Parts: sequence; structure tokens; C-alpha cells
Amino acid sequence: MSDQRVWTAALLVIGDEILSGRTEDKNIAQVARWLNSQGIRLQEVRVVPDVEAAIVAAINALRPAFDYVITTGGIGPTHDDITVDSIAAAFGVPVITDPGARAILEDYYRERGVPVTEARLRMARVPEGAELIPNPTSGAPGVKMGNVYILAGVPNIAAAMLRGLEGKLQGGRPMTSVTVSAHAAESEVAALLKQVQDEHPGVSVGSYPFYRDRGFGADFVVRSEDGPLAQRCADELRSRLQQAGVELVDNR
Repeated sequence: MSDQRVWTAALLVIGDEILSGRTEDKNIAQVARWLNSQGIRLQEVRVVPDVEAAIVAAINALRPAFDYVITTGGIGPTHDDITVDSIAAAFGVPVITDPGARAILEDYYRERGVPVTEARLRMARVPEGAELIPNPTSGAPGVKMGNVYILAGVPNIAAAMLRGLEGKLQGGRPMTSVTVSAHAAESEVAALLKQVQDEHPGVSVGSYPFYRDRGFGADFVVRSEDGPLAQRCADELRSRLQQAGVELVDNR
């Protein structure tokens, strides 16, 4: 494997609606893809309710363990949006109204002819010492506190905030993934997969079963920070599978 530093991240998904099943989380995949594009590995995901003690405990466990912690959810205008208060508690600082955030919100609603209410101004509250993350979609900015990045839970708003962070987080090389699909039981090719992986240091090969219209099989995902190496390994894996009489699937 490469001796280059690996930058890591955890994602904390906050919300009773996720845990109850009422809302299906769509942020995990998009945050993982975005982090990889920045050369950062998402290594842990936690889901916690809208309970301050649970949020504080999770933040204080994650922030020393990873280079970055991203949170989604709980930064809206209602009483149950307690992420900012909870993260302030985790850092031991008060919550303040950020003048820059307030100005952004006032301009945003004024341009749309919408009254600026106290509820809407709740979204200008930040932990003392925090920085703002631009939000071109709904005006209300995200928040950076130390190595914690506080994003909205609505997926398109979270995506806009991530775009505002492009190039601002230090990372390494993105991980390249190449998929080889085959109509084969994992147990039939397990030894072959390990052999190919062992012959290509710096590569990992994962196996993920599928059940589709044309039958069962598995997707074998070759990953590496070295794109050409990942492709060579995948090509070798295809060749070995074919030599073993395994039917490949065209996944283009």
C-alpha cells in the first residue's frame, strides 16, 4: 500500500426522522462520493436522534478520531433543530448570532419579498468562534467549528454546501474504483480474488453479491489510489475469471 498519508472523515447523521424510518437518508452516498473526490476517506457513519446528549457524545468521540467530521441535519428554523446548540455544548462555547449569517439571511429574504422572522433568524446562530460555509441554495449558511462541518439535512442543500467547500479541505489522492461483474458465486472465486489482490500491492478487491434479472453473481470492485494500477488489476481479474470459465457481465 502507499505510504502517503490517508485523510479520514466521519459522518454524523442527525434526526429522529431518519431513525424512525419516515425519511430515507440520501446524504451518506453523496457525502462519501464528495469526500473521495477531495482525497478523503469516509471511514465511519453514525446516526443519532435529535437529543443533545447523544449529539454531544458522538461529536466528542468522532472529532479526535478523524481529520474531519461532517454532520447533516438539525440546523433549520424550528425548535427541534438543535445541532448548533449541541455542537456548541460539545466544544464548551456559547451560541451567538453571527452578524455575517444574519446579513446573509436578511438579504436573502428581502430579495424574495419574504419577512425576516425570528424563526428564520435562528439559522444565523452559530457556536462562538465558528466559520460560515456558503449556501447558494437556501441562504442559510452551514457552519465550520474546528474540524466539524455542520451541513443541512435536505440533500440538495447539503450538496450545495459541499460545493462551497470544494478544494478547502486538505486531502490526498482520490480512490479509483473499477468494477468487474460476473455470474459467479463468491465462494467459487474467493481464492482467485485473494490471489489477484495479493499480486497487486496497493490494491484492495471487494466482493458484493447481486441478484438481477439474468441471475445471481457478484460485483468485484478493485480500489486503489493509483488509477492505472487499479485498471491493470481489474484487467488481470477479468482475464483470470474468464480462464476459470466464469461468465462476465458487461456493466458498461
